[in-house]
Amino acid sequence: MNLKFLETFIWVAKLRSFSLAAQKLHSTQAAISSRISVLEDELGEKLFTREPKGVTLTRAGERVLQHAEKVSRSMSELYGALQDEKLAAGTLRIGAMDSAIHSWFIDFVADATRHFPGLDIEVTSETALNLNEQLRRGMLDLAIQTDMLRDESIRSVELMELSVDWITAADSTVPAKQPDETMTAALRRLGNERLITYSRHSRPHQDLLRLMQSYGISEARVSCVNSVAAMIQLTQGGFGVAAMPPALVPDLLQSGGLRRLQGIETPAPLPFVIAWRTGANRAEKLVEIATETVRKYVERVGECSARLIV
Repeated sequence: MNLKFLETFIWVAKLRSFSLAAQKLHSTQAAISSRISVLEDELGEKLFTREPKGVTLTRAGERVLQHAEKVSRSMSELYGALQDEKLAAGTLRIGAMDSAIHSWFIDFVADATRHFPGLDIEVTSETALNLNEQLRRGMLDLAIQTDMLRDESIRSVELMELSVDWITAADSTVPAKQPDETMTAALRRLGNERLITYSRHSRPHQDLLRLMQSYGISEARVSCVNSVAAMIQLTQGGFGVAAMPPALVPDLLQSGGLRRLQGIETPAPLPFVIAWRTGANRAEKLVEIATETVRKYVERVGECSARLIV
């Protein structure tokens, strides 16, 4: 018995229409009718009663539908098992921006290897722009970065975002917003300091500039750094004030190695987007695992620091 004919039968039964089933299966009504006729001949039973408004199952058709759905579920389970076996071995190439590496990425790798211990994972840490280009060129299977991608061959979904704060060295003399100070004055004063942000033209860099420009500040001193570790060390050393997620430095904030500047409006939260090439079953399974990893991470750091989106 042809499994495609069984699938056709199930959709005609669900939609009660040959024409709607044809649309669903990207086929023609004539082809759908032919498949059902062949199936009826094989079973020796009429499966549908034709009516002006569509079709209904005969009693024989109702019995056949129960068995057909069981066969369909079994085939789906078999297909899923085979895909898991393929995923369980081989190499997965993942690109991740630095902020992911310093937050939830290590948990994700641990979760992935726990599900598939035979899987080898290659990790590339790069800027979002470079990761997107490598994904488009087929050099990566997954990319974790800041941007939703508009490409026919790539799917993407935003997983979460981390709130951003102004963070400075513990002994810095830069004050928080004063009670009698306007937000414009506070940001203009802050703009006279050296502001540390992510790599040039990155999403966080652009968000910082947009914030300043919204208050008429066009000449802020901005230093772009493409390494979170370097941003942290430069901030600790008093090089400047960093616009970064406090979730990346919780221990330093708690121990007093760094401090937040309270009351001053901050740039937009830092988004985390996972992107993968369409049709990649292996990548799609890992996206499911990443979604669960992120959910647990957000629960751990708290809603004041992170927000789940998926």
